[in-house]
Amino acid sequence: MSAGVLYVVATPIGNLEDITLRALRILGEVSLIAAEDTRAARHLLDHHRVAAPKIVSCFEGNEAERTAEIVRRVAEGERVALVSEAGTPGISDPGTRVIAAARAAGLRVEVIPGAAAVVAALVGSGLPTDRFTFVGFPPRHEGPRQELFGSLRATPGTLVFYEAPGRVGETLADLAAALGSDRPAQVARELTKLYEERIDGTLGALAERYATEAPRGECVVLVSGATLQPAEIDLEAEVRARLAKGEGPKEIAAALALATGRRRRDIYQLAVALRGSRI
Repeated sequence: MSAGVLYVVATPIGNLEDITLRALRILGEVSLIAAEDTRAARHLLDHHRVAAPKIVSCFEGNEAERTAEIVRRVAEGERVALVSEAGTPGISDPGTRVIAAARAAGLRVEVIPGAAAVVAALVGSGLPTDRFTFVGFPPRHEGPRQELFGSLRATPGTLVFYEAPGRVGETLADLAAALGSDRPAQVARELTKLYEERIDGTLGALAERYATEAPRGECVVLVSGATLQPAEIDLEAEVRARLAKGEGPKEIAAALALATGRRRRDIYQLAVALRGSRI
């Protein structure tokens, strides 16, 4: 094993004071910083008066290409720091590919822990923290998102999602449809920043609140876990019942994907087949 090290360094999620002394020391000692956003990295170092080493970009668009370079440099004995724009690399941010490649090459990887929005949101939410599921950013497309939310109906721990402000209302509406509109939830925004805010309510109430006006800033959505196991749905019987009421295959597929977590395409095909058998 070479003397090189890949340091995975957590940086602030908002307040620039939320960084450890060890992290600042490491960032000042390494020969290279691989940053998701080079401007954010330079701003952080300037704020703390840390002499900046060479900084290169490592973001979603070039992570595959940059990984080979970083691994090579660490293998040659360099000390390299990996940072995301904010928070901990690899947590809904680039970094996982670099870390996996370094470990696969037998290189030394050290994590310098610190800020992570998922932890800050969870511990301040008032929701149970003994067990939680971090989901990250939900899929943007309606079908996969509904299938995911339907699959979480029976999950007992607190659910934690990241979401862009413009999609918070739609996500809350889908969560209410999948998990129940009366499920306790919270929208936390601008964590550690001047206008930090936490809005509590049920999924239904929060979906209504943000239906027409998006919250501002970075958002984390937290949802109380399931307390009772939902009743098992007889999918074929439910599809037949909905067809009898006059619902179409597309409408049925959307509703039951949320209710069951099954693939919407599979439900649609079942509905089409069952409707055809009635003709």
